[in-house]
Amino acid sequence: MRITALSGGVGGARFLRGLLDALAERRAAGPGGDATGPADEVVVIGNTADDVTLHGLRVCPDLDSVMYTLGGGADDERGWGRAGETFAVARELAAHGDPPEWFSLGDRDLATHVLRSRLLAEGAPLSAVTRRLCERWRPGVELLPMTDDRVETHVVVDAAGLPEEGSVRSPLADGLAGPGERALHFQEWWVRHHAAPAARRIAVAGARAARPGPGVLEALASADVVLLPPSNPVVSLGAVLAVPGLREALRTTSAPVVGVSPVVGGAPVRGMADACLRAVGVETTAAAVAGLYADVLDGWLVHPSDAPRNAPLTDGTGPAGAPSPAGPLVRAEPLLMTTPADAARIAAAALDVAEAVRGLDLRSRSRAGAPAAHAGLAA
Repeated sequence: MRITALSGGVGGARFLRGLLDALAERRAAGPGGDATGPADEVVVIGNTADDVTLHGLRVCPDLDSVMYTLGGGADDERGWGRAGETFAVARELAAHGDPPEWFSLGDRDLATHVLRSRLLAEGAPLSAVTRRLCERWRPGVELLPMTDDRVETHVVVDAAGLPEEGSVRSPLADGLAGPGERALHFQEWWVRHHAAPAARRIAVAGARAARPGPGVLEALASADVVLLPPSNPVVSLGAVLAVPGLREALRTTSAPVVGVSPVVGGAPVRGMADACLRAVGVETTAAAVAGLYADVLDGWLVHPSDAPRNAPLTDGTGPAGAPSPAGPLVRAEPLLMTTPADAARIAAAALDVAEAVRGLDLRSRSRAGAPAAHAGLAA
């Protein structure tokens, strides 16, 4: 089976680790019980709009989270970066007064960024650089950047009271902010300010001119299943879908497209996705997030507390598990990924939904344009 997944950072990476575990369990439970038999093929299309240049180095947080997590090198307790990390270089940079001090690159992590930055400076595209880095980590998936072109998410906020010192500067931010506004790089808004300044709008700068990375459209066209992990639906998966051609490829793939809700009981499972949803005028509910994918979604996995009873999940969708021509097939599953076993269970449930979609021939996509909240992201 060929599975293609779109992914952001930590949440997506943990789901993908669960997916690989679930696939291994299925092989072990199959005829002969041979877990070492032919592996399923998993392709991951990673978000690159979180990428940022710090201390002259190009940092790709979401690609690295997937690479480290699946390669066994991630710090699961901290939720980001390398296990066993130290920060001697970060302390030295701070002693020199070299900003930003709010984003510390670990000593082990630095090797990734140094090598990536050198290869990019030599003219290698990001997709080739990512393949090179994965040769060391062997993540068990083919990791594809969504684009080789430079794309960065910026958040436009009220400029009043925001410090200038230590701010990330990017030419992609030019022209995004109006009078009395500042366009903050997403990492600065998220890490430095903890998404506290109210976002007037979110812009995936460079997306309109970007082209899908090598192999990206082919991975969607040839997939047997497409999965949307519980990544941030605005700045992660929304950014991926902002690249021209990707959303249309999802609409036209013959594979079932199944998503996992990143919202449980009206709150994000991880991070501050509610602040991002507010910025695009979307409620923090499983139903509203499903609406962001209304034109591409065939199946939707929600937490039991969010399973619809008498009210529809999305316009026209029936009760949980009931087929409807106007919305995705909805199934309920506990969605908190507290342990790797939880992640494997959730991933297995998503594959089960895909099989149900295929078996019932539920092709619910409207094939209309992107919902306005997503369509307005590209800049």
